[in-house]
Amino acid sequence: MEMNTVQSIVIVGGGTSGWMTAAALAKVLKGRYSITLVESEEISTIGVGEATIPMISVFNRMLDIDENEFVRETQASFKLGIEFVNWGRLGDRYIHGFGVIGQDNWTVDFHQYWLKQYLAGKAKELDHYSINTMACLNNKFMRPRADMPNSPLSQIAYAFHFDASLYARYLRKYSEQRGVKRVEGMIVEVGARASDGHIESLTLRGGEKIHGDLFIDCSGMRALLIEETLKAGYEDWSHWLPCDRALAVPCASVPELYPYTRSTARTAGWQWRIPLQHRIGNGLVYSSKFMSDDEARALLLSNLDGAPLAEPRAIRFVPGRRSKTWDKNVVSIGLASGFIEPLESTSIHLVQMGIAHLLTFFPAEAFAQCDIDQYNRVMKQEYEWVRDFIILHYKATERDDTPFWNYCRTMSIPESLQQRMDLFKAHGRVFREGNELFTKVSWVQVMHGQRLNPQSYHPLTDLLSEEEIQTYLEEVFGVIQACVDVMPTHARFIADNCASMPGKA
Repeated sequence: MEMNTVQSIVIVGGGTSGWMTAAALAKVLKGRYSITLVESEEISTIGVGEATIPMISVFNRMLDIDENEFVRETQASFKLGIEFVNWGRLGDRYIHGFGVIGQDNWTVDFHQYWLKQYLAGKAKELDHYSINTMACLNNKFMRPRADMPNSPLSQIAYAFHFDASLYARYLRKYSEQRGVKRVEGMIVEVGARASDGHIESLTLRGGEKIHGDLFIDCSGMRALLIEETLKAGYEDWSHWLPCDRALAVPCASVPELYPYTRSTARTAGWQWRIPLQHRIGNGLVYSSKFMSDDEARALLLSNLDGAPLAEPRAIRFVPGRRSKTWDKNVVSIGLASGFIEPLESTSIHLVQMGIAHLLTFFPAEAFAQCDIDQYNRVMKQEYEWVRDFIILHYKATERDDTPFWNYCRTMSIPESLQQRMDLFKAHGRVFREGNELFTKVSWVQVMHGQRLNPQSYHPLTDLLSEEEIQTYLEEVFGVIQACVDVMPTHARFIADNCASMPGKA
């Protein structure tokens, strides 16, 4: 006996989150459900240049997307990590690389052996023991070699930089080929059932009504259904994340096509640099309490690699998350469910998690409250895991050169983050909870990169002699360096495999 499930799904809003949702549902549900996406060309989306993390490859594989085609169609480049400049101190720089560092060696994590030697002044910087970070430093890229399982070349982890509008267009085509119906129109009225408050219809400006069983709110920060209609509430995190505005502007490309995002700390926030094949995406995230809009604009435009290609676009936001990301028969995904600044490129990942958890708790027609409650619990945890990692970048700093950085360095932080920082400061330990997004390696790279120095190392590290550890570190570095030497440049790899403009290297 088949249960009585929802039959019609209505997605409100396009953009990255709307079309990712449409594409995933079209693929997984295989035409068994009616899927309609309503969007208006009168409403612009937030999407600028987008940087991602490696989990997006899971999404692309689920859709059976040809990666070279995807890269060409979205003017994409590859991303091995993020370079952070001026975060610990002015003049500092480090790379948070994807993937692994070193090679596991029996008892304790690799970074513990490195830490012992580093504290003694006998080890290179952490960057030198990761193929991802060394490839960044040498402007190299290749996909991992599955046929070389014992080589660091099999451990390369990567994501993408792409044009968000082109990505949405690409997924729209994918979705419509699989039966998703797109409706153009401005929503002027939301109809709800008197009996239980569930949404039952949307009325467009021309009078057309769109009916549905399950509504997915991808309307961005407006949160048309989850907040304007259902009043789900919002949890404000601006005490810990003081930036509340951003300016975004594209600029002309430069010859070097770097395989990493750059985040440069400024006087009252930070600036992103996202290299695409055809341009560079730039933006300044800042706190309006510590910097005026005019100051922000001047600062951004004076720190571009090439000529600006448009006027800077202003974005205002309140960092935080929706108190309920699923309420009644409405699930919010993307900016409708919350906003955490893109310092670690997590925006698309949170969209992806919203979709994945929705499929896990896909509703029957009755919309069981226990399913809704569990979805809300897991999405709350997803957002809080990301939140703490982003706060770490602001809190773990020695900068005292501006009022903004004095505030960040001295602010109170969530207990969950304080416990992680204390654990690392004592013996360099990192504990990863459940299926949280960021790995031990990610926490180690950022905490070390921002001068959160451990007092000592894991005591079981001493099971190996200092000579054994030193030989071990030198072997790891030597193998990684040899691997990076044979990798092609990032630009050459794209030119040979997936260039949007053939012949450009």
